[in-house]
Amino acid sequence: MSEERIIVTALGRNKVGIVAGISTVLAEHNASIIELTSAEMSGHFVMVMLVDISKIDVSLTGLQENLNNKGKEIGVQVTAQHEDIFRYMHRI
Repeated sequence: MSEERIIVTALGRNKVGIVAGISTVLAEHNASIIELTSAEMSGHFVMVMLVDISKIDVSLTGLQENLNNKGKEIGVQVTAQHEDIFRYMHRI
């Protein structure tokens, strides 16, 4: 399979464990983080990850559901979109 990449974003109140929680879900399904950037803005946490999903052991939909569930558990909004869709939606 050719390399497939997604963009994972997390938004919410900053607290301990956000990066660990999201990273754990990705690792459990053999997804590899290529790039990660995060910032705190006025008490809110913003994270964007570029993730290689070419070797995941679930469907993209399954991974999205697991990430969404983890986000609810830790109190942040998590979105995972195919890289092409993300870039198309955020172009100027």
